[in-house]
Amino acid sequence: MKILVYGAGVLGSVFAARLHEAGHDVALLARGGRLAALRRHGVQLAEEDGRAVRRVPVPVVEQPDGGYDLTAVLVRAHQVDAVLESLAGLDGDVLFLHNWAGGPEPLGSVIGHERVLLGFGTDGGTMDGDVVRYRASSFLTRRVATPIGEPDGRTTPRLERVVRTFRSAGVSARIEPRMDAWLTTHAAFGVPLGQAVHTAGGPGALSQDPDAIRAMLRLMRRSLAALPAPPVPRGFAALHTLPEGLLVAALRRFLRSSTAMHSGLSNTSPAESAELARLAEQLGARTRAR
Repeated sequence: MKILVYGAGVLGSVFAARLHEAGHDVALLARGGRLAALRRHGVQLAEEDGRAVRRVPVPVVEQPDGGYDLTAVLVRAHQVDAVLESLAGLDGDVLFLHNWAGGPEPLGSVIGHERVLLGFGTDGGTMDGDVVRYRASSFLTRRVATPIGEPDGRTTPRLERVVRTFRSAGVSARIEPRMDAWLTTHAAFGVPLGQAVHTAGGPGALSQDPDAIRAMLRLMRRSLAALPAPPVPRGFAALHTLPEGLLVAALRRFLRSSTAMHSGLSNTSPAESAELARLAEQLGARTRAR
């Protein structure tokens, strides 16, 4: 399988490096200064606060072409429209591995519904200049697999092939038959969380403000209750059933953890705000159409 990883941020860089090191035919798409840095040094990886930097010589390209069996898109939600335009008219399946609450229809309407696969990259990390500092493996992270699914929930040969390919590269991946519901559930939880973190100035700062966490939790509950389908995974129902005080305490511990500090939550950039705004817009449209 010839693979293009579209997007050279944290997740795209990690995915491309793992696939390359596992011997797969993969290229990483980047532009601007990121493209120049990748051409000079390859993908540079370091574990969280570690000093050792590993360089992986992943081939890089500036534009997509029609020669790939699979394009894995790892960009922000507000950047997807530009990606769709560049992929329209090309061949090959396209796996969207990012935050997305808009459903598969707007994706398929541009590139062809038969090409669309949905998923979500669960690895985490931060950019330190041109070095990707990825989240260290732990018992918790090993249990959180990358979900991938067909828009209609079927288990197809191409879906099984993609999951096998990712697993062969050390990416914990699994088939998720309710991928659209999974993504909207994640957005209903993630948008209030991201907005609260952004307002506070980071996960550590938010952990010190129980009132802000309590307000965030109540917004999460309203968002989840308004979803057009039951939450996926079902464990999110615990946000409605467990006592508020217990949940606030658990969220405070999470926000202080290494997992939170070395994830996308620590990014409070304008790009993060733009993505949260796009996701909130998509959630609003889905709940109004309920």
